[in-house]
Amino acid sequence: MNGPHRVESLDDPRIEPYRDVRDRDLRGRDGLFMAESELVLRRLIRQPERLQSLLVSPEKLDRLKDVLEVLPEPVPVYVADLDLMSGIAGFHVHRGVLASGIRPSPESLRVENVMDNLDPEAACTLLLARGLTNVDNMGALFRNAAGFGVDAIILDDACCDPLYRKSIRVSMGHALSIPWAIADDWMGTLELLKSRWGCCLAAAECTPGSIPADNMGLPARSGLVLGSEGPGLDSATISACDRVVEIPMSAGVPSLNVATAAAILLWEIRRQGDGEV
Repeated sequence: MNGPHRVESLDDPRIEPYRDVRDRDLRGRDGLFMAESELVLRRLIRQPERLQSLLVSPEKLDRLKDVLEVLPEPVPVYVADLDLMSGIAGFHVHRGVLASGIRPSPESLRVENVMDNLDPEAACTLLLARGLTNVDNMGALFRNAAGFGVDAIILDDACCDPLYRKSIRVSMGHALSIPWAIADDWMGTLELLKSRWGCCLAAAECTPGSIPADNMGLPARSGLVLGSEGPGLDSATISACDRVVEIPMSAGVPSLNVATAAAILLWEIRRQGDGEV
């Protein structure tokens, strides 16, 4: 462990990545992302090459000693009292843990890079999202994906950042473990998923021809396509998919929250695929 290094001043230049966290979440932070909470940190530490530095309270330093002692030497650990941490970050850091991480490169987030790392002969389940802008839903989507064994998530370029601090927290750190990609050419990506990687795509939408979820019968290589929180999926995306599936709803309730819908549909895909949940 490199440290711990005691921080006594708001002006300490060593903790610059942690200054004014909320504002930088919106503006970006030059190749870094910010994560918080002990649980998220324990997941992130499994990928030490992604850690830039840590800022923790004295209490958390003692609690995390087991994992901090095995950190690579280049990763510095800074310690500050909670009030000082809050003053640096610009919000109340009641969890006592902040981690500055290194963002994946644009190249690593290309759809081709993510898909080519999957076994082309094996079963796989993909989760695709178009226009998802709510950070809570994004985090919940990753948590659901981890819970139901999704192999990768593909987002269009209008989606919000999965590495936004709150998204990571809501995902319980799974935004750091599930492979994901950004599709710059959304319609082209849908076609490639079908033609190059042999995936059957199912659009989640209520239409006159939708198949009830309990009868969707997706093949072993498939992708579930979800739309934005309000308008749902556009007609071009629906047309590009192989089938349209829906969750039967009570009268007067047209839809569910997108993350909730994803969980139900992923559960159903898994149930139909191997009978295990």
